Amino acid sequence: MIITRSPLRISLGGGGTDLPSYSREHGGFLIAAGIDKYVYINIHSRFVDRFLLKYSQMEEAASIDEIRHPIIREALRLLNINSRNLEITSMADIPAGTGLGSSGSFTTALLKGLHTYKKNLVHPHELAEQACHIEIDILKEPIGKQDQYIAAYGGITCFEFGKDGSVAASPLAILEETLFNLEDNLLLFFTGYSRSASAVLKEQDDKSRRADREMTENLHFVKDLAFSTKRALERGDVAEFGRLMNVHWEHKKRRSAGMSNHQIDDWYACALSNGASGGKLIGAGGGGFLMFYAEDKARLRHAMREQGLKEVRFRFEFEGTRVLST
Repeated sequence: MIITRSPLRISLGGGGTDLPSYSREHGGFLIAAGIDKYVYINIHSRFVDRFLLKYSQMEEAASIDEIRHPIIREALRLLNINSRNLEITSMADIPAGTGLGSSGSFTTALLKGLHTYKKNLVHPHELAEQACHIEIDILKEPIGKQDQYIAAYGGITCFEFGKDGSVAASPLAILEETLFNLEDNLLLFFTGYSRSASAVLKEQDDKSRRADREMTENLHFVKDLAFSTKRALERGDVAEFGRLMNVHWEHKKRRSAGMSNHQIDDWYACALSNGASGGKLIGAGGGGFLMFYAEDKARLRHAMREQGLKEVRFRFEFEGTRVLST
């Protein structure tokens, strides 16, 4: 049995500038971090000459063309898997649609498993590019490249998205003390809402393709904020990082009416009144997880618990997509 896993992720700055509709014209930059919450893929041979696939649904297919799950179907095609007697099962620590990049993590973990099945060695960059090719080029999802790349690389990583489609990855150069402060003072709370990232991002993607001035200027500002965040973290100024998170959220909300709602705004205001210096919804928006930076963690936890929000504690993950068992 082949078992692979990919980390989920949080965005620390610049999210949205990785969409090709923006980065192909202006270049993108963001900082993301892998966390110790995972998507797992199990692959093993079975005695029946048909695919058996288990995810949120279960399906059996006699050929690749019959497979309903689009990512599994296209991954098998891309790697030219000829064997049909495969059982593929996916599991995750966190539900899909909650803003932590589960689709990109699923795709990289699946591809890593299939490469292992074929006894291929694959570099994280190649793995991420193949995942992007499936989701963006083949399936035409209006998403960016952040999720696939941070899943493949892990760590706290800076990504530059070139106008030519290239992606350059480099670790954020922060001190160990700053790393520990971030881990200790970043808190995740589940809103109870899940949503499709594609549905939320489509409005941004459409406006970027039309060169909408307001959207373009918003993303320019967010990209500049990401560079400011990088400088703040590299000099150990975590208080400034918290402040920049708050500025980022205020601009992120302007991209779409579906980015937030009255309930999320109320929770956010409550957090700022109870120890948080900044925060935002992780991912495309519309639901999922609220992340806050707070040095007075006990006060914030108590306030969010009174609001009925469930905290998910995490640590950073530095390994990226990996094989656990073969």
